[in-house]
Amino acid sequence: MAKISLDEMSPEVKAQQQALLQQYEKESKTRTFNGFLLAQTVYWLSIAIALYHFITSFIGYPATHLHRSAHVAMMLLMAFFLYPARSKGRATSVPWYDIVLALLSVLVALYVWIDYIPFINRMGSPNTMDVIMGTILIVTVLEASRRISGWPLVILSLVFILYGFVGRSLPGLLMHRGYNWRALINHIFINTEGIYGTSVDVAASYIFLFILFGTIMNKCGMGRFFNDLALAFAGSSKGGPAKVAVIASGFLGSINGSAVANVVTTGAFTIPLMKKTGYSKEFAGAVESSASVGGQLLPPIMGAAAFIMAEMLGIKYGLIVISATIPALLYYLGIMVQVQLRAEKLNLEGVPKEHLPKLGAVMRERGHLLLPIAFLLYMLLFSGSTVIFSAFWAIVATIVVSQARKSTRMSVRQLLDAFSEGTIATVSVAVACAVVGIIIGVVSLTGFGLNMANAIIQLGRSNLMLTLILTMVTCMILGMGLPSIPAYLITATMAAPALVKLGIPALAAHMFVFYFAMFANITPPVALASFAAAGLSGGDPMKTGLQSVKLSLAGFIVPYMFIYNTALLLLDTTFSVALRVTITAIIGVSMIGMATEGYLFATLNWILRIIIFVGALLLITANPIQDAVGLAILVAVIFIQRAVKAKTQRT
Repeated sequence: MAKISLDEMSPEVKAQQQALLQQYEKESKTRTFNGFLLAQTVYWLSIAIALYHFITSFIGYPATHLHRSAHVAMMLLMAFFLYPARSKGRATSVPWYDIVLALLSVLVALYVWIDYIPFINRMGSPNTMDVIMGTILIVTVLEASRRISGWPLVILSLVFILYGFVGRSLPGLLMHRGYNWRALINHIFINTEGIYGTSVDVAASYIFLFILFGTIMNKCGMGRFFNDLALAFAGSSKGGPAKVAVIASGFLGSINGSAVANVVTTGAFTIPLMKKTGYSKEFAGAVESSASVGGQLLPPIMGAAAFIMAEMLGIKYGLIVISATIPALLYYLGIMVQVQLRAEKLNLEGVPKEHLPKLGAVMRERGHLLLPIAFLLYMLLFSGSTVIFSAFWAIVATIVVSQARKSTRMSVRQLLDAFSEGTIATVSVAVACAVVGIIIGVVSLTGFGLNMANAIIQLGRSNLMLTLILTMVTCMILGMGLPSIPAYLITATMAAPALVKLGIPALAAHMFVFYFAMFANITPPVALASFAAAGLSGGDPMKTGLQSVKLSLAGFIVPYMFIYNTALLLLDTTFSVALRVTITAIIGVSMIGMATEGYLFATLNWILRIIIFVGALLLITANPIQDAVGLAILVAVIFIQRAVKAKTQRT
């Protein structure tokens, strides 16, 4: 048996990857141009767009409306070139009506640029041409979103636009003064609280640069490096391939920000290894999907969510990273505990060391790729530089550092390909951010966010636990089938204010809704990441989704832990308190894994599983008495299980 390598994937597996991406991630279903001139036009256009964002991040962006309108126009232009109107439409050429839509998208930006000062001065009293251009912008944004992500966001946006019209006729908390089309256009188009609002600002600056950073890293072989590194560290341990999936998917998921893409990329390599080791199809798929979703919770990049959160809350990026670290590691610990216990229960061995890459060889060959990440962290956390400036120099550092070894060195063509792929990968996120701007605009204009918060609080009767449960359900419903960034933006706008009104710190409230918006990707009935993993493993999609929920159970509880105990987020706490709550949280998460997997030294019966789960819940709060009871339960269960194991061995 030869050494395991990521490069050994056959063309059939790569074709399966692409098919799964197109099935479960609609954003991947782009045109394949058969004409040389058209293909080259789109290729060089995408490079020009990437260069615009890259260069302006260094020399400075144009004025707010100019930059945001240009960004939206570029993304819409690419959207109408790349995505056909129908999934079974002409997928190899661009029909005339798509060219018209692309030109209309550019026309709106030209209108803003040419008439900029009068346009800004008309904020609050738009003229007829403003209304026409705003209408064109809304229509093109909605149509691009329909093509890329399907109907959910479009329908939600249309519902909110309708809500803006008919609010005067609605009952109770839903009632507002009602607005005509001109007033809506003013808020959605001219104001900076609509399409050209915070979500597009983040997409045009932070998200584009970090997606570009990720594509350049991938061109250098970062995916291969993370997989080899995980294999070298954990491949030979009990259930090693599952641990490799968790480690590699966590690293890659933090950078690429797409759970489905991460499942398909790393899962094609890790899922067959897990099945070969002895894990079931459903468990193998669940490990990959759970770990991939968790990547978006894992600093430093968190799939770009950290930058959006910092922008929305008006706090430093470094604080987001520091606060998110312990909960994210607890989430991965929960998965690792279950993986380890399943391996012990089934006596699953790892991969023989002679078939694994050597750690020293991996670090010599590609270890230098860690330098740009370390440099980025230094710039973000310690240098005092802005996020945008840090991202620019991290990209430059990656290009320079990659030249150190032949295996990671990029040619000029590969670098251009990375710039092109960076633009294409940003289109779906940017268009989603633009359409979410419509929803956020109506929410801020009508006061719907405040009303939603009041409704959640009333339903929860000001009971924090009940309000948290209602918020969790709301976030998971709103996040169904949506990309991670718009899912967070919507839930942060509608659900987070309810928690803040109950006295929860804003950062903790946003972290809470972010976690549950992400978990919609693995929770049936719309568990896109789990279904994609099932496509690779050959397992039952629904069973894979349910197994993913079991593996991620600690992740469902961790947000409650940091709401009741903000020291886990390192907010307003001392080192000694933070250390104590972190240790009890680690023990609690481990106990959740034991209860879920039903194993500790020997099989746990149902009574002990319930008892140990209750003990884990007692460790949620910072109450010392509850912590002591929870720890006593763990000690008792350990004593019982050791006795059971000893008895089993004697017989």
